[in-house]
Amino acid sequence: MLKRIAVADLRVGMYVQEMCGSWMDHPFFRSRFLVDGVDKLSLIRGSRVENVVIDTARGLDLLEPGAMPLAEPEAPPASPCDNCSDKPSCEQRPAAPVVRAAPPRALDEELGKAVQLCQRSREAMTQMFTEARMGQAVCAEQAVALVEDISASVLRHPDAFISLIRLKSADQYTYLHSVAVCALMIAVARQLGLEEAQVREAGVAGLLHDLGKVALPDEILNKPGRLSEAEFAIVRGHPAAGAEILRRGGQVGEAAIDVCLHHHEKIDGSGYPHALAGEDISLMARIGAVCDVYDAISSNRVYKAGWAPAESIRKMAEWRGHFDQRVFQAFVKSVGIYPTGSLVRLHSGRLGVVLEQGAQSLLTPQVKVFFSTRSMTPVVQQVIDLARSDDRILGWEDPAKWGFRNLEELWAGVSLRKGSPF
Repeated sequence: MLKRIAVADLRVGMYVQEMCGSWMDHPFFRSRFLVDGVDKLSLIRGSRVENVVIDTARGLDLLEPGAMPLAEPEAPPASPCDNCSDKPSCEQRPAAPVVRAAPPRALDEELGKAVQLCQRSREAMTQMFTEARMGQAVCAEQAVALVEDISASVLRHPDAFISLIRLKSADQYTYLHSVAVCALMIAVARQLGLEEAQVREAGVAGLLHDLGKVALPDEILNKPGRLSEAEFAIVRGHPAAGAEILRRGGQVGEAAIDVCLHHHEKIDGSGYPHALAGEDISLMARIGAVCDVYDAISSNRVYKAGWAPAESIRKMAEWRGHFDQRVFQAFVKSVGIYPTGSLVRLHSGRLGVVLEQGAQSLLTPQVKVFFSTRSMTPVVQQVIDLARSDDRILGWEDPAKWGFRNLEELWAGVSLRKGSPF
């Protein structure tokens, strides 16, 4: 029998059939599992999920009456084990939390190298776009060399380069957006378990996905206001223009051409230029679509300020029909629900900035606290590993609301007072 109960009434031995809330509100990527220990129970109670559905035929019932039976329960979402040949025994195994391998290099150490790599990447992409405008073919060797440097940085510490590149200034967006998408696609490809050769292909595709923008007039590309319908029609031509440039050059593979052409397609078929839907969109293009949108909405542009990274993740999760959900979940596991650099409010009333993602859960990153919302004064800065603390995140905060203008100094050690260093 299925019953909806409050998380406070959940106990060890119950079988969770459904978590009543967004998958982003809890650290479990399977919806059905046995609560087989205190650690798992604590993870659920520490999340933002308030209610769960339990199956009393597969686990314990409430100790006392009060649960509301569900007469006609909805079909549960598909589980990764639905097609497993060992499904009966597999479903009894507990859901695995999000596990992230410890980075081989400390964040502050990699950030120093990442700053230099961002600067080199800007110079390389500026040259590449300039040569493309002059009709010259993209140098595949130069692109692959840059991808390998970016890939190595992401492997050494996934939070450093990806988070730092987001701080690019609006006037450098065109060039560094491609670098950011390259790094994000590398991270997601690895998260999906692709072979290293495919990871490299993903990086090259991300680096070249927006090359068609060299065909756009500067007055449209850098327009500070809203585009007219006629102007947007011109912008919609950049994927085909980029794909044609890459085909003519003959130095890159089909994956890069495909991502260049189809990174604006949507799973529901409402994208462009070919209104492809579902599996008709290649996996690489589906990865590119997620990474392209995230960097676009979280970056400062000439016509608007970027959304906070955590806000960007939340909004993307609400856009039904835009993204492949398997790819999007892999993306969130790569950057976090609260990406590095996010301003968060803790249960203790303190504000902090996210430094690094947690190894076991998306909800327990390392946070540097620096301000009290109760006394409305700064506090002694302290790094807290939420996986080892009783404190927890209540939600993200908008730095502009609090007047924090140089939040990046707290985690990246760089200042944007006089503009981005990139």
